[in-house]
Amino acid sequence: MSKVKDAVRSRYASAARLLAVVQADAGACCVDGPDCGCSGSYEPGDLKDVGLTEAVSLGCGNPNVLAELKPGAQVLDLGSGAGLDVLISARRVSPFGHAYGVDMTDEMLALANANKEKAGVTNATFLKGTIESIPLPDASVDVVISNCVINLAEDKGAVLREAFRVLRPGGRFAVADMVELEPLGPATKKELDSWAGCISGTIPIEEYRAALIDAGFEEPEFVVHATQSLAGVGKVGSAYIRARKGAT
Repeated sequence: MSKVKDAVRSRYASAARLLAVVQADAGACCVDGPDCGCSGSYEPGDLKDVGLTEAVSLGCGNPNVLAELKPGAQVLDLGSGAGLDVLISARRVSPFGHAYGVDMTDEMLALANANKEKAGVTNATFLKGTIESIPLPDASVDVVISNCVINLAEDKGAVLREAFRVLRPGGRFAVADMVELEPLGPATKKELDSWAGCISGTIPIEEYRAALIDAGFEEPEFVVHATQSLAGVGKVGSAYIRARKGAT
């Protein structure tokens, strides 16, 4: 395991252990991250439906607002963490659809499965694996979502190629992620804590767009909905990103 991947895994293992304690407190916002999971981006009804609060989200937005999920769809969440986005997606695609989550951290997988049982969701599956090597067959899902995770990967091209592979023709890519808006210094780009904190691993929008196109995606769109200036370091932002796989 690379130093970056080990730093990410370690950070989110610790976050999972903390979330297991604090998620019962509806007002908790105790885990650090770009949005601290308390952005107010989730509909109260969706949260109530799965019996969770935004305290369990470590994301930078709500990919469900982009996904436009319909009953019967198959959806995959890259880096599913505590399972919030998977469980909300599972409710939206029921009764015949299914939601998958893939995560490399045992502690997060355990927490996600506990949240699944608590919510009484039966059409969701959490898989152990990396987002660079997704444990699903080719052309098996209709929508790929993710929430502030792709920026954590060292090889973002590999992640996007895998997302393209598992999507069916006409499938959609709908994620929330962090992007670099003003250049980060070389020293910052090497900081493991900053990388695991969704800062150092960010890339400029045009680089992200090019990686999506290289992976085979069409019509990539970016909408930055929040920014974070880092004194003497640079500037990053939370973006909603859409693209699609061609129908043939």
